Amino acid sequence: MTEYDYWKIFPRMPKKVTIGDITIRDGFQHLEKFISTRAKIFYAEEMIFAGCRNIEVTNLGNPYLMPQFGDAEEILAHLRSDRFRKRCEKKGINPDDITLTAVTIRESAVDRAIALSQKGVGPDRCLMMVSTEEEHHFANSGTSLPDYWKECERAIQKCRDAGLKMCGTVSTIWGSPIAGATELKDAVEFTKRWLEIGATDIEHADHDGSASAPEVYRYFSMILDAIPDTSVHLAHFHETKRVASASVLAALQAGICHFEATLGGIGGQPANFLDDCPVPGTGAYYYEDPRYVGLVCLEDTLVQIDEMGIDHGYDVDRVLWLGRQMERTAGQRLRSEAILNGRTLKDGHPRFARPGLKKRKASLGETPDQKIPADWGPEAVLPKHLQP
Repeated sequence: MTEYDYWKIFPRMPKKVTIGDITIRDGFQHLEKFISTRAKIFYAEEMIFAGCRNIEVTNLGNPYLMPQFGDAEEILAHLRSDRFRKRCEKKGINPDDITLTAVTIRESAVDRAIALSQKGVGPDRCLMMVSTEEEHHFANSGTSLPDYWKECERAIQKCRDAGLKMCGTVSTIWGSPIAGATELKDAVEFTKRWLEIGATDIEHADHDGSASAPEVYRYFSMILDAIPDTSVHLAHFHETKRVASASVLAALQAGICHFEATLGGIGGQPANFLDDCPVPGTGAYYYEDPRYVGLVCLEDTLVQIDEMGIDHGYDVDRVLWLGRQMERTAGQRLRSEAILNGRTLKDGHPRFARPGLKKRKASLGETPDQKIPADWGPEAVLPKHLQP
């Protein structure tokens, strides 16, 4: 007999998830225009008020390379201010439940995070990143994998001493935009290495949209077999082929309960042009078309998870409103379909009904709830050759 209960078919699938927002960091870093500090603060605040408790707010790397984040300290200072704390408390939000993350690819950025923390305006959590494919890793970090691992080990110890968390990211799990195919077992080993040197959690990243649903399910099943504690695993998917929603579903089915996304699905490789000027970024884009770069879309992912009956803690309608505002901020149509089409409503959309059905049924002598002819049997009988 076929099993119809989804959670019995996929017993690891969670009934509650955490979805982190990384719009104002990863989302904005690929835009070729500077997003004002006021706008960044607005979206950070509003996402928190809408239910986000894990938010990535800036990059503490050299602002010469990524001038989009020249206002990093100002944003962190605002989110640590008494004024913001009081606004949270008025809305019934405990500010201490919010985790602020800053990307710190190199040790110098970690040092900056610690210095800001000592001033009372630092992040709660830093993030460093390795790629299993070394050419991709070198493009992002400027150094080799062995050298970078030692740097991470030092940085994690510094974070521990300062009371900060460190997320270790593993990238190119399902493929590299530079060198092509990769091995899943390498990413499992890199995950273990991160935890061995003291990382508090792991971001498992598909940074170029290489993942497919079967391989996502396979990988996260391997991960949870090796490291069963779901609290240390986070899924990060990029969208280049319009199949990332399938990857989210596959990760859920495998048992992953922590995800992250951006409003409108924006984000990707750091911009190498900002406003009217070329900037270093991380060098030449390794995408054929910059329109097909970005993360899984928060609005659509949230609707997907909400309609599965999985608890997520967000005000969905508020997030859809924010998605519509983000299109105005970015100055372009973004990826969300949910901001246009909304959610599937159980009571439907009566305003779209064609008038006259009730009158027509009455004229035909049908009862209001009748759906088949009165002289047909109560249940359909299949032809013998089609019967199970």
